[in-house]
Amino acid sequence: MLETEWIPAVSGDSARLMVVLHGLGDSTAGYRWLPSALQLPWMNYLLVNAPDDYYGGYSWYDFMGDADAGIERSRQLLVALLEQQPSKGMPADQTVLFGFSQGCLMVLETGWRYPKRFAGMVGISGYVHNPGKLLADLSPVARQQRVLMTHGTYDPLIPFPGTQQQVKQLKAEGLRIEWHEFPKEHTIAGEEELQIIRRFVVDGYEERR
Repeated sequence: MLETEWIPAVSGDSARLMVVLHGLGDSTAGYRWLPSALQLPWMNYLLVNAPDDYYGGYSWYDFMGDADAGIERSRQLLVALLEQQPSKGMPADQTVLFGFSQGCLMVLETGWRYPKRFAGMVGISGYVHNPGKLLADLSPVARQQRVLMTHGTYDPLIPFPGTQQQVKQLKAEGLRIEWHEFPKEHTIAGEEELQIIRRFVVDGYEERR
């Protein structure tokens, strides 16, 4: 099972949920700032620790080793976590998946294979591990999933051109991706980027009405 941290909605009872997946070497502690920054008082947050220890933080997969096995293991753990949420009053269509870097990869690898539609998927500064395999494994609702992807043109860890090309490939296959690029490195570009994420999330719930 995955370790999680729950941050309830400020405004009281709500079925809306954001599942937050951190990047390499980070943890739930690295995203406790997100609820106040997004300013969505009706949103519950489930911060998730990746399963593997990594220099004081956690990792979703071994990018220097057998990434395929690690990604698939973590994907199955995330599916199990997601399938627990409806019994807690958080159905998939009220849930947003959010991930940064390795967490972005896990959002995309999990969300596009998942059999139910989410309120949205947000992937920041990441990539798809194997686009050909992912496209072969798409769920029946994958092309209906709303996806926001952002990336920095100066990213030194996950080069911008590679992710940009992947997005073009995935969009050409009918996946619904809203793409934004920022003059940033491997980070979140402050309020400018948060505003785009906030608007994407709000629009997703409006669309589901």
